[in-house]
Parts: sequence; C-alpha cells; structure tokens
Amino acid sequence: MKEMVAPHLLDILCLLISTGLFTTYHFYARRKLKTNPIYTLFGANQLAKTAWVVGVMEERKDILAVQTLRNSTMAATFLASTSILLAVGLLTLSGQGEKLGQIWHTMNMLGSTAESTITLKLLVILVNLFIAFFNFSFAIRLFSHVGFLINAPSEEASYGSSITFVAMQLNKAGDYFHMGMRAYYFLVPLIFWLFGPLLMLLSTTVVVVLIARIERTPKLDCEYLSSFFRQSCTLPKR
Repeated sequence: MKEMVAPHLLDILCLLISTGLFTTYHFYARRKLKTNPIYTLFGANQLAKTAWVVGVMEERKDILAVQTLRNSTMAATFLASTSILLAVGLLTLSGQGEKLGQIWHTMNMLGSTAESTITLKLLVILVNLFIAFFNFSFAIRLFSHVGFLINAPSEEASYGSSITFVAMQLNKAGDYFHMGMRAYYFLVPLIFWLFGPLLMLLSTTVVVVLIARIERTPKLDCEYLSSFFRQSCTLPKR
C-alpha cells in the first residue's frame, strides 16, 4: 500500500488540503447563514424565492411561474450537459496521458511525473464533473416537480399543494444548483493540479477568496435609487 501511495504523496496531500479549504469555506458560509440569513447572496435568494412562491400561489400568477421555472430549468440543463461533454472530452484525453504528461509537467517541480499520477488526476477531475452533473440533474428534477406543484389547486390538508412544501422544494432545487456550481468552481484548482500540486494550492486560495467576495451580500445603499424614488432600506435584524 505504501509503495502505491508514495509516488503520489505530495499530490494527494495537496488535494486533501485544497478540498479542505473548499469544504471549510462552505461550512463557514452555512454556519453564518444560520445567524444571518442574508450573509451570502445564496441565503438572500432563498428568502426571495420563498416570498416568490407565496406571491405566485396566492395571486395565481401561473404564466410568471412557468416562465421563471423554465429559465431555471434551462440553466441547469445547460450546465448538466456541459458537465457530460467535459467528462467525455476528459475520457478522450485519458488515452493520450503519456504525451500530455510531457506538456503538463513542464512546470511541475515537486509533484510526481509518473503516468499513474496523470491517471489519478484525470480520475479525480472526472469524479468532480459527475458530481456536478448529478447535482444539476437533481435540480432539473425538482424544478420540474415545482412546475406542477405551484400550479396545483390549493386545498386544505393537501400536502402537495401546500405553499410551505412548494417553497421547500424550490429551495432544495436551489441547493442542488448551488452545489453543482461549487463543483464547477473546484474544477479550476483541479485543472491547475495537472500542471503541479503547488499551482493547485495557489489557485484554490485565489478561487476561495474570489468566491467569498462574490457571494457576500453587498450592503444596501439607501441613496442608490434616491434620484428616482424613495425606497425603504429596512432589513431583517441580524
């Protein structure tokens, strides 16, 4: 066992550190959302989607619901299809590992340059792409279900047409879409991993910092729309 792991020790260690950084940020953001529901745009959008479901089902905005869910389904479908296309392309490249390894390892100073290491890296990238595919597929499935549920006639004691249940299903679809995008983001460090483990760590740090800045909900500027009309800036207490 040690003889099998020894050539890839640094690469595996860097992979674990990179995965740990992504996972730590993910759980940190989740924990912050429990105390501050609008800490990230993901949390703010969850609240907005819940309010949207209430408005659509109470006011019977059927056309609006169909159009919005169609757009979400198309986005998830595009990303799921892209995942499969990338996976197929990766499988095609796997047959040329020896030739590609000579190019990829030109900047690899400390990591392993063995052909088995290339195979390991391609396998990890393939698993990541399938994780993205299944998350987007689950999102498509739930978006489709919500399309029926949100237009179902509201009846007392009907679980399927309950506004709470529909909102939960829509936000669950958003969770799967969110995790699929996380897998896409993690694809960047994995691509740099092909050129060396140190580049993977560097790219992971950069990507996590960028995600943390992009996903953070901006502070509300009360003067932003003041030249057009008065807009309240009241927000939920944090």
